[in-house]
Amino acid sequence: MQAAEKIHTLTTAKPPADQFRLAALHRYNILDTPQQEEFTFITELAAKLCGMPYAFISLVDTDRVWVKAATGLALETLARGDSYCSLAVLGDPATEIPDLSDDYRTANMPLTVNAPHMRFYSSVALMSADAFAIGTLSVMDTRPGALTEDQHRMLANLGRQAMALIELRANERALNTSQRELELLSTTDELTGLHNRRSLQQRLKFEVARSKRFRTPLSAVMIDIDHFKKINDGFGHAAGDQVLANIGRMLRESVRVIDIAGRWEGEEICVILPNTPLEGACKFAETLRGKLEAQLHHVGIRVIPVTASLGVGSFNHMEIDDAESLLRQAEDALSRAKEGGRNRIAY
Repeated sequence: MQAAEKIHTLTTAKPPADQFRLAALHRYNILDTPQQEEFTFITELAAKLCGMPYAFISLVDTDRVWVKAATGLALETLARGDSYCSLAVLGDPATEIPDLSDDYRTANMPLTVNAPHMRFYSSVALMSADAFAIGTLSVMDTRPGALTEDQHRMLANLGRQAMALIELRANERALNTSQRELELLSTTDELTGLHNRRSLQQRLKFEVARSKRFRTPLSAVMIDIDHFKKINDGFGHAAGDQVLANIGRMLRESVRVIDIAGRWEGEEICVILPNTPLEGACKFAETLRGKLEAQLHHVGIRVIPVTASLGVGSFNHMEIDDAESLLRQAEDALSRAKEGGRNRIAY
């Protein structure tokens, strides 16, 4: 019974300040990622150089050990207390157990007592840049044994290669994330969350080219907040910004995936509607006008009433067949909506 208690205590033991080790592991964002050939190659090479039938790259999480790559045996995850690799994060840079069935820490672990009945285990810790053991590169056999000094050295070298690869993949993911964030910043209006003018113009050029090539309909809706200057003068510029932010959020929720909504300038917004003829664009504009009128904008306990005028332009593939003429038609229609009393659409 005493031996059993030792088995349970040691196999579930955690190093001091394990939360910092876990933080180091999670910074790599590698857990539960798809299998990758280069990691599998390292386990294949480790097995071959060490003369072992099994090799694994394993990462020790809070309560589980997750296998990133394996050779010889398909494994995905084990409970932390059921994995030999849980011992490798307790402080030793290398762990070797000549006979797993003869070591009280591992004798009752599942891979020892069940098929394939592992007997030999040797591993090197995968050390993070801040010197935490986040997992192991290990080799195993169903027969007791030991690695030679050269094999230990090669396993250690391969462990460093595995860790370098983990670092590389993490850096690539971070770089890709940064690039996406930069792209988003360069194409998005910060206040409304819509496309900025430059991005809208680029997308419009693409849609115009596609519409002309395939002879598909294309429409544009120009939106202008009625008497926006009075909102800024009466409630302050912060209130005006809040109104624009609210409208931007509502627009993002109202347009289709293929539509392009962007802040044109000031309080003027443009929505490009691919594959949409004039009739459909007018229906969209009227629905949007109603939503804008019904939307509530709170400043403290006060509610700011907001309406908008909308102008609709549409391709006819004759005199209106490029970006400039489409926007000009929508702008002209917007002017007529304002002259007609505002809070209405025109085309």
